[in-house]
Amino acid sequence: MLAVAAAPEVSVALWACAVAGLSTIVGALPALFVKRLSPFATSLLLALGAGVMLAATAFSLIAPALELHAQLGLPGPPLVSVWAGVLSGAALVHAGDRAIPHEHFVKGREGHEARAVKRAWLFVAAIALHNLPEGLAVGAGFGGESADPGLVITAGIVLQNLPEGLVAAVSLLAVGYGRGTAVGVAALTGVIETLAGLAALGAATLVQALVPFVLALAGGAMLYVVVQEVIPEAYRRGVERPATWGLVLGFLAMLTLDQALG
Repeated sequence: MLAVAAAPEVSVALWACAVAGLSTIVGALPALFVKRLSPFATSLLLALGAGVMLAATAFSLIAPALELHAQLGLPGPPLVSVWAGVLSGAALVHAGDRAIPHEHFVKGREGHEARAVKRAWLFVAAIALHNLPEGLAVGAGFGGESADPGLVITAGIVLQNLPEGLVAAVSLLAVGYGRGTAVGVAALTGVIETLAGLAALGAATLVQALVPFVLALAGGAMLYVVVQEVIPEAYRRGVERPATWGLVLGFLAMLTLDQALG
């Protein structure tokens, strides 16, 4: 029987899930004092986050999933398992994106019967759909025998959530919501991210053979969100070149974290 992660590492993982969620709230706090961001700053912050998420997907989720599948001696080719996980994660977010009413700050309302839902809740749903894969990634990262991958992913998610939380809160201010509501929405989505992390952690630690699949699932979910939501949001404000460089720098920042902490 495969061993469940040790209790001290589970304790660290629980804290990491909480910190990942709290980072969205911390990032939103400057919205209490800053009412708007320039299109340049908004695009740059979103692009930095996209670069971080892309690197985390490749180096901290999908590559370890391939390696761990072989290390655990699981049946079947590692690539088949990872394909299944990535496609499942992408399909999960795709289904949520189609079914759950939500509203993006630039693209507008999406999902089933979105116009029948109070607008503030549409924004909550949109940000939660962004944060769900991040929570899954943090929890999955702690499912193996070492806490190192989880710590790397947590550091990257915190790096990504700080600017994203600010952008989300300021965007809410821009469409007429008060400062308290803006920060409150960020807080609620941070809680959702924490719960997603705990769910992934529970699945991965209780049945360690699931860890490669859960890692790949989190990677697929994050990849879908980056390509479908974050990058288009970053590029819609007419500052494509700075956004591109922001994405490159975010990617390199996460790569550096992976090498330094991994």
